Amino acid sequence: MNSGAKGTIGVVGLGIMGGAIARNLAAAGWRVVGYDPDPQRMREAREGGVAVVDSAAAVAREAASILTSLPKPEALQATVQAIADAGPPRRTIAELSTFTIADKEAAEATLRKAGHILLDCPLSGTGSQAKNKDLVIYASGDSQAIQALSPVFADFGRATHDLGAFGNGMKMKFVANLLVAIHNVASAEAMVLGMKAGLDPHQLYDLVRSGAGNSRVFELRAGMMADNSYDGENVTMKVAIWQKDMKVIGDFAQSIGVPTPTFSATEAIYNAAMSTGHEGHDTAAVCAVLEAMAGVTRN
Repeated sequence: MNSGAKGTIGVVGLGIMGGAIARNLAAAGWRVVGYDPDPQRMREAREGGVAVVDSAAAVAREAASILTSLPKPEALQATVQAIADAGPPRRTIAELSTFTIADKEAAEATLRKAGHILLDCPLSGTGSQAKNKDLVIYASGDSQAIQALSPVFADFGRATHDLGAFGNGMKMKFVANLLVAIHNVASAEAMVLGMKAGLDPHQLYDLVRSGAGNSRVFELRAGMMADNSYDGENVTMKVAIWQKDMKVIGDFAQSIGVPTPTFSATEAIYNAAMSTGHEGHDTAAVCAVLEAMAGVTRN
């Protein structure tokens, strides 16, 4: 077990993103104390050098700085309430998930009332990027607290940006994820066009990456499309979880009166992925949806 030469960091939520972050921090010399309600996630974290405990409250009792990576706003509220009720000395919590600004503000108020600091720090990147420490942290809130956590961020990401007032991190994440949604479906559309035209999918993947039509999303997802493999260790973002992110982005854009015609056009494709058995697969599975629509049959 890592003795934590750099200090102790808590991680609540050890799924695709949080688990990778926890293991990277442990490998970088931090003592990482983690919790997840899923026993399998706890086993994986323990094997990766994380000291697992039985609750978010137990994490808060051991770590002055805590990262939360959670799937639903209900999990966020339950986590912050558990930390508040545990009554530890002042803690700084960096919330890494994608939720509405209102959900994060409610969590911030709960923790502030209990004497703690919550930072809004969503991440730009996929699960595979998390494994490779290729994440960008969009931090917002108390600038001194962000600066104090910068060594932690540096050990699981490639860049951290202080965006100012609490909530600005989520606004930046909405912008980034809107583009991810579009690029992902656009990548699938291009792959299906090439396959239906008789081109080899792996050659498509290689050649698009070397040309002007390339994108980071194409690089990350089109390989899965070429392999026609969207589950197991390949999963970087499940379609079912992505649906939550899509709704958050769409609702925010509508609330401030911004039209999103291209983003909105992708919704039907993601919905089709949900309804055709791909809800637990990577979002790259939209390629399978478009293949079926185009009548593409793989050899």
